[in-house]
Amino acid sequence: MDETEFWEIIDHTREAAEGDPEDHADLLVDALLQLDPDSVLDFARHFEARYNRAFHWDLWGAASVLLGGATDDTFDYFRCWLIAQGREVFEGALHDPDHLAELLDDFDDEVDGDGEDLGYAADEAYEQLTGVVAPDLGVAAQASEPAGTPFDVEDETALAERYPRLWERFGK
Repeated sequence: MDETEFWEIIDHTREAAEGDPEDHADLLVDALLQLDPDSVLDFARHFEARYNRAFHWDLWGAASVLLGGATDDTFDYFRCWLIAQGREVFEGALHDPDHLAELLDDFDDEVDGDGEDLGYAADEAYEQLTGVVAPDLGVAAQASEPAGTPFDVEDETALAERYPRLWERFGK
């Protein structure tokens, strides 16, 4: 599976779910069940690599603005949700997290931002296809600390300064 196929599966299932992350996860599992086990593992590698790329202080701050705060777990689920928004939103957010203010049509912190189930979709599909737990993907482990310069992601003044467009549109 190449990168284009990965993003096509993400986009197709997101559009079919009409923005509901839980439905998106279910539809993603269903789509992956149509593939052979090696392709599911390829999908999982693509997902994991992007998940690890998004482990960045700047994105954690953006998640904190959007969600009104972001713990370690909340940020993990946010990164899954961010991948599920598709290539344009994902890459745009990595390039400039404040640009999420323009990339997101809407954001409801009660529904959006939590893609926990999406992070398990490939594992679930692989196990259903093979009857065994997915093997190690061979993807480099996530760093112990986010990339970039650490800052207090709970400091509202700092968040408003770092993400002026995002804060204006989605901040408290």
